[in-house]
Amino acid sequence: MKIAISGKGGVGKTLLSALLSKTFAEAGYTVLAIDADPVSTLAATLGIPNADKIVPISQMADLIEERTGARPGKTGGFFKLNPRVDDLPEKFSIKYNGIRFMLMGGMKKGGSGCYCPENVMLGALISHLLLQRDEVVIIDMEAGIEHLGRSTSRGVDKLIVVVEPGRRSIEAAHNIKRLAQDIGVKNIAVVGNKMHDKSEEEFMHTVLPGFEFLGFIPYDRALTEAEMAGRPVLEASKPVRDAVKGIYHKLVSSATVKDSAN
Repeated sequence: MKIAISGKGGVGKTLLSALLSKTFAEAGYTVLAIDADPVSTLAATLGIPNADKIVPISQMADLIEERTGARPGKTGGFFKLNPRVDDLPEKFSIKYNGIRFMLMGGMKKGGSGCYCPENVMLGALISHLLLQRDEVVIIDMEAGIEHLGRSTSRGVDKLIVVVEPGRRSIEAAHNIKRLAQDIGVKNIAVVGNKMHDKSEEEFMHTVLPGFEFLGFIPYDRALTEAEMAGRPVLEASKPVRDAVKGIYHKLVSSATVKDSAN
C-alpha cells in the first residue's frame, strides 16, 4: 500500500503520518516512512534519536553528482534523467521501532527555473518507492504535490488530505484535490483533525462535498502538553491513537476490497 499525506502546514499531517506508520508496523507490515516536507519533523515525531542530524537526500551533493553526472547548484551541462536509485532505501534509511525512515528534503519549485539534478534524483526515488517497493510506503508531503508526477501518480493507493475546521485549511484541500486530479491521482480522501465536536464533523461534510472521509481525529491538548514537556507525542493521547487505528482499518479494508476486485 502506498499512501501520500498532504495538507496545509500545521494541520497535523506529520502526526497522522507517524501514527499510521507506527500502527502498520505494529500490525506486522514492513513500513517505509518518507519525510518529503521541507519542514522536516517526521523523524522527531517518530522519536528517532538525533533526528536533527539526518542529512536529506536532496542535500547529498556527492551522491547526486555520482548518480546524475551533474553537481547540484551548477548551471548548464547534461545530466542523467534516469539515475540509479534502487539501492538508496537500504543505504540511506534509518530503522527505528520497526519502521524504516528516509528524509527526502525539499524539491525546487518549477517557478525557480530549475530542472535540476536534485529534482531528477528525488523524482526517480519517489517513482521507485511508489512503483517498485513491495511494502507499506507512507509519504509525509508538503501542501503541494510536487513530489508526485504523472509517472508516479498511478502508484499512489491513497492521497490523504488532512484538514482542520478552518477556512484556509479547507481551501487548501480543494486546491490539493484539483492539482492531484490534474496528474491522475484519483483515490483522494480526507481526514478531519483537531475536531472538538460532532457539529465540526458535520461542517466538514458540508464544505467538502464529494470527498471520501476516512475519519476524524479529536482535538486533545495532551498532545501539545507532551510536546512542550519533551515527552513522546505518539503515546500522549489514547483518543487520538484510537481514531488513527480506525483510519488504519479503513485503509486496510479498502486495499483488501481492491485486491479482491483485481
